[in-house]
Amino acid sequence: MKKILYILIPLVLIGLVVAKLLTNKQIAEERVYLYDREQPVQVTAMRVKQASLQPEYSFTGTLDPNRESKLSAEIQGKVNRILVEEGATVRKGQVLIQLDDTLLQLQLKAAEVQVKGLEADLKRYRVLVENEAIQGIQLEKTELALETAQVQVSTLKEQINKSQIRAPFDGIITAQLTEEGDFAAPGKPLLQLTDIRQLKLGIQVPEKDLKLFELGKVYTVSIPAIPVEINGKVNLIGSRGNPANSFPVEIIVSNLSKKEIKAGMFGKLILKDNTEITGILIPSAAILGSDLEPQVYIVNEGKAMIRNIQIEKRMQDQVIVRSGLKENEVVIIGGLINVFEGASVITNL
Repeated sequence: MKKILYILIPLVLIGLVVAKLLTNKQIAEERVYLYDREQPVQVTAMRVKQASLQPEYSFTGTLDPNRESKLSAEIQGKVNRILVEEGATVRKGQVLIQLDDTLLQLQLKAAEVQVKGLEADLKRYRVLVENEAIQGIQLEKTELALETAQVQVSTLKEQINKSQIRAPFDGIITAQLTEEGDFAAPGKPLLQLTDIRQLKLGIQVPEKDLKLFELGKVYTVSIPAIPVEINGKVNLIGSRGNPANSFPVEIIVSNLSKKEIKAGMFGKLILKDNTEITGILIPSAAILGSDLEPQVYIVNEGKAMIRNIQIEKRMQDQVIVRSGLKENEVVIIGGLINVFEGASVITNL
């Protein structure tokens, strides 16, 4: 009897586990939503037609300072005084930071004393040589020693001059990167100086639109943050494009009298072309993929069919199609999330 129980009990337990698993599977299948691919998808569509438009080109970029530099010391030493604060306007040549030059000043005084002594010796030796009281070689050695001492004086004066960090151009202190008592060393940034009397608007231009820009030509740039419109001159047209076949164009603009335009603001350039572009006009929301390989869904006998196209021009929220679509074809422009190749669709037409 015990042997029978030893066999029956495991079998009963296994049966209960299997039954529970089957029940869980049934509950999960009931809860999971299974999309019916045969069910028609409600979409928004339009019947396309030829259109002619006068294109408008819009380019947006960031305004960068014409000149900006992180100032560092040419010699090492302790920062004794910082003579400007962040946000201060400075002039070219103005002293901004004074390094400790005490030891250099003492060395300079010692070198100047040595020069005076050698000059006095030189006068005496010349008189003695003229009277043949001493040999000429002593005079020559004194002359060489004097030249060496004078070079040392000039070297120390140059080092003392370099202990003062001066502004290389007019601008505004936009960052203070050190404090009094800090140690300065060559290559270690201490201050950031920015010149915003002129700014550079950098934009990326597709290769087919480069013909709109000429070096030295003046264009109107708008600054939405102020808002204001100012003239800018093309300073650079890039010779090498990025992977998206866009080329950098740089436009120089002069700041306003109170320097209201700040580095980092957005600038916008809008151009209008007198020539008209003709093609199939569709909303940009209908485009799938990138501009390099754009696609759209068309409706053919109630089915969604994907179609490769070529884009002539994007203008705000519309696209002019160069090829790939014919007039009166129906293009899906909304409800694309559930659309797939061969899906049954219901349009609003």
